[in-house]
Amino acid sequence: MRIGVLAAQGAFIEHMAVLRQLGVEAVPVRLPGDLDGLDGLIIPGGESTTISQLLVDYKLLDELKKLALSGLPIFGTCAGMILLANDVPDPRVEPLGVMQIKIKRNAFGRQRESFETELAIPVLGDKPFHGVFIRAPAIEQVNNGVEILSRLADGTIVAARQGKLLVAAFHPELTDDLRFHQYFLEMVAGKQE
Repeated sequence: MRIGVLAAQGAFIEHMAVLRQLGVEAVPVRLPGDLDGLDGLIIPGGESTTISQLLVDYKLLDELKKLALSGLPIFGTCAGMILLANDVPDPRVEPLGVMQIKIKRNAFGRQRESFETELAIPVLGDKPFHGVFIRAPAIEQVNNGVEILSRLADGTIVAARQGKLLVAAFHPELTDDLRFHQYFLEMVAGKQE
């Protein structure tokens, strides 16, 4: 299995390390040719306006959108979640627009309001998942076909799935818990329909 990790900016090295721990070939994606032969793709956290601009500059935006619409499994974390959304009320971000979710950027405040908390994510089992939220976005609204996977205690949506698209507002790559990445790999393998 070959999983690409968008390596434009952000936490791509950490995602690649987790994939290697799980015995998967992790491929850095910087140019359109790097997308050839991938079984799935991770769009990591980072600065969504910067990543969005780099996708345009390196001619990746249209290619990624085409692949997502053709069924390539994609996992977006933090900024990656913003880039997959179809409703991002910020003109500086040009998202792929492939997932039927409305995003609020920096939903919890600036860097100093970053936090960690235990999350119930039933698709990962009964054990709570440690969520690391760094200048995190939140999902304000989901449309038909989007399954909510996790909410904070106040009801804020922080993880969701739409077909072969998976998103998390937090950073699973910054924990020792590999279950979220394993779930994505099972999606890629067709074991999580």
